Amino acid sequence: MLDGLAPGAQLPRREIHQLFGGRPQSAISPSSRVNVIMFFAAIGTRLDAIDLGGWGEDGFLHYVGEGQSGDQQFTQGNKAILNHRHDGRTLEGFVSDQNRATYLGEFTLADYYRVDTPDPANPHLLRQVIVFRLKPLGDLPITLPKAPYAPSTVPRVEEARFIPSSLTTRRRSSRADWKELADRYMRHLGRVGHKARMLRILPPEEAQPFSPTLFDDTAHELIEIRAHVTRDQIRSAIGTLLDCARFVDAAELVLLVPTRPRPDLLTLLDRAGITVVYEDEEGWVRVEPAADNTTRITGADSKTRTPAPHAADVDDGEGITSWT
Repeated sequence: MLDGLAPGAQLPRREIHQLFGGRPQSAISPSSRVNVIMFFAAIGTRLDAIDLGGWGEDGFLHYVGEGQSGDQQFTQGNKAILNHRHDGRTLEGFVSDQNRATYLGEFTLADYYRVDTPDPANPHLLRQVIVFRLKPLGDLPITLPKAPYAPSTVPRVEEARFIPSSLTTRRRSSRADWKELADRYMRHLGRVGHKARMLRILPPEEAQPFSPTLFDDTAHELIEIRAHVTRDQIRSAIGTLLDCARFVDAAELVLLVPTRPRPDLLTLLDRAGITVVYEDEEGWVRVEPAADNTTRITGADSKTRTPAPHAADVDDGEGITSWT
């Protein structure tokens, strides 16, 4: 506890540093004057600028570490919080609004976890941030915004809501294309008597669930959907399927794409043991792994086989794009 300061007290931040030292511009501010480490969280839509912190249902404050670009490391302020008990320093929390700050009281570090989030310097890239779980040593003087995520100790698989594309505004975007492809295939599965649903998977010790994945309950197939058939999309989809399959009892892994992948990518999927389903002008087509043929799906029980094209018959030019 900071001497002379009661939880709930409000004062300008510059005055806090005049009294207790520390760096006025830093979110995590160790003091060389007294044995304290002060941390500041900005009040906004969430407790911090990247929407990952806040008050958790587990009774801890989830506080995102410092570092604005690239993976966060245990250096400077993050290292100070990690070692605060070893170094004999108390951990003092504030929430700030413009130039004023409200004192929350003393905290202690329970543990931490890491979360992937878009890099502010390049939203197309992901980076890893540190989220500290901090235990208050007294009652909080104010109500804090809720944390959007909390790590689970066991894997959780839940049904995710899916809004058909016909009920949304159809804009030309990767997300819209994904939804339309998913909608068409789910309608097809329904017509042939299959029950399908979207699943959201939360791995143990992770705070964020995977993006929703389609599961065919009737065939016990785990289906990853991609709106494009570029190499990076295919490679990413393989990793996603292998990751999700650890938590779902699936008889087969399937990649659903809008068009037939190039021969080399089909070979890659074959090596990974993944079935490919795509749509052409005649309907849905299924390419099974370890089979030199293509199965055309024309109904629940009606199938005809046609040879897969040879690599020499197909242009193998490729475009590499970032997936969204």
